[in-house]
Amino acid sequence: MNWLEALFLGIIQGLTEFLPVSSSGHIELGKALLGVSLDNNLTFTIVVHAATVCSTLFVFRKDINNLVLQSLALKWNKETQYIAKILLSTIPVVLAGLFFEEQIEQFFTGKLVLVGCMLIVTAILLSFTFYAKSKNKEISFIDAFIIGIAQMFAVMPGISRSGATISTALLLKNKREEAARFSFLMVLIPILGKVFLDILSGDLTNEDTNFLPLMVGFIGAFLSGLFACKIMITIVKKSKLIYFALYCLIIGGIAIILG
Repeated sequence: MNWLEALFLGIIQGLTEFLPVSSSGHIELGKALLGVSLDNNLTFTIVVHAATVCSTLFVFRKDINNLVLQSLALKWNKETQYIAKILLSTIPVVLAGLFFEEQIEQFFTGKLVLVGCMLIVTAILLSFTFYAKSKNKEISFIDAFIIGIAQMFAVMPGISRSGATISTALLLKNKREEAARFSFLMVLIPILGKVFLDILSGDLTNEDTNFLPLMVGFIGAFLSGLFACKIMITIVKKSKLIYFALYCLIIGGIAIILG
């Protein structure tokens, strides 16, 4: 992989991690378009995922700082409950990763027809939000677990994680801004956990990866992630997810044809 391909894939990862169009699906499409494979380049995958984590931490730094400081009081306050909800939401995807990792990895083999079909599923899910009536409801513990189940299904390439979780939160009649905030914060633990396990696997020692593509990929993913994260919050507030539904429908159809 050269630095230009790394930049392209990094930007795709950063944008699509937050925009409801499926980062995994677009990475599969990007790999097919460029003719590159990330199967033997675990380091690059870790780096670009770490970049999107850094983007989230930067955008929500005040929220995260407040949650940490208030939780240190060791009281069952609003912030402690919020952290508990985030932890609860991660249970489904953690269980899926622990018990079905090999089965899940089989879907990431360049199957463009599968990616296209799942993008259409994402389009349908996003379309439902057009009719969702948002209320000033706070995310409950039950809501958090249901949103977590939506995140679990988003391990499929083509199903958008942010699209699935935000749509589910909106269909449960939660506040729009809170739906986006919870969606972006809840993914931190699964991503960091996956990165940590990949590092411990020892597979990185067998790779001969140049530093330049890693650096370029990180910068591309971080900067595009910052842009996408901030703009996505505005988009959710203004109920504009229907446009992404149309996009996913078109790209899904193209993927099926190419496949």
